[in-house]
Amino acid sequence: MLDRSPIRTDWTREEAETIYNQPFMDLLYEAHTVHRQHFDPNQVQKSKLLSIKTGGCAEDCAYCSQSARNGAKLSASKLIEVERVIAEARKAKEGGATRYCMGAAWRSPKDRDMASLTAMVEGVKALGMETCMTLGMLDDDQVIQLKGAGLDYYNHNIDTSERYYSEIITTRTFADRIDTLNRVREAGIKVCAGGIVGMGEQQMDRIDMLLALATLEEHPDSVPVNMLIPIADTPLADVKPLDPIEFVRTIALARILMPRSHVRLSAGRTDMTDELQAMCFFAGANSIFVGDTLLTADNPEEDTDTMLFNRLGLSAMDVGCDGAR
Repeated sequence: MLDRSPIRTDWTREEAETIYNQPFMDLLYEAHTVHRQHFDPNQVQKSKLLSIKTGGCAEDCAYCSQSARNGAKLSASKLIEVERVIAEARKAKEGGATRYCMGAAWRSPKDRDMASLTAMVEGVKALGMETCMTLGMLDDDQVIQLKGAGLDYYNHNIDTSERYYSEIITTRTFADRIDTLNRVREAGIKVCAGGIVGMGEQQMDRIDMLLALATLEEHPDSVPVNMLIPIADTPLADVKPLDPIEFVRTIALARILMPRSHVRLSAGRTDMTDELQAMCFFAGANSIFVGDTLLTADNPEEDTDTMLFNRLGLSAMDVGCDGAR
């Protein structure tokens, strides 16, 4: 199929709302058509995520067990050793992962951490894997150091819409998130940015979250869409689950607004049926995290994903391949 869908960064809310709310079958058809124009519909990128520093975070993100301000009983740990990170990355590669993501729970890295962080990037890249980090907010010097080490991607989710943001986080602003994304992109590091749905937001917040990403100067290379995992003793522990059809609509809108981005099914897959995940893949999702843990949350076992891929006739993207046509 020819690559006809335009890459736009001037989407309007009216356009996005019209796309999102069209009849469900029409929405799926449009999203799948766009997906086929830019990607092999039967290939899915496999990434692996490792927590390199857990707990004790100074931010107050209402969904997170790692926040020191929430009531979750999660012990804080120090930054783990470089050698352990590389050993875990090697196992991930042997398991079929092509991208290795490293996440630290803090507001931003300290200068004393940078030598270890850059060594992690260099070590994982030496294995032939793509590298990604999520470290909170970065200053210009830290961005330069990570770029110099060869970091391929930087993840910094905007979480939700600007309107709803202060209901979820008060220790930094929506603008802080966007500033970090711009700083990373301007340095030549690819951006990975998405959000979380099912946090009690309105439908328009889900639309506005994706619209904020789709109207950046450049679309993120990867757009993780997380389904909230309610965690005991956090402010969102008792939030009503999101309607699965609304979740698929969100995936489809992400694919249509950002045709060449990898749309990643991230947190929450353990509570999704195979049928729901299959519908998400049809709607344009083409990336997942593999392994039984995402930072501190559960994730499907690799055997479970292998069986699902076999049932659907899906295969993993090759190392160094972005899957784009």
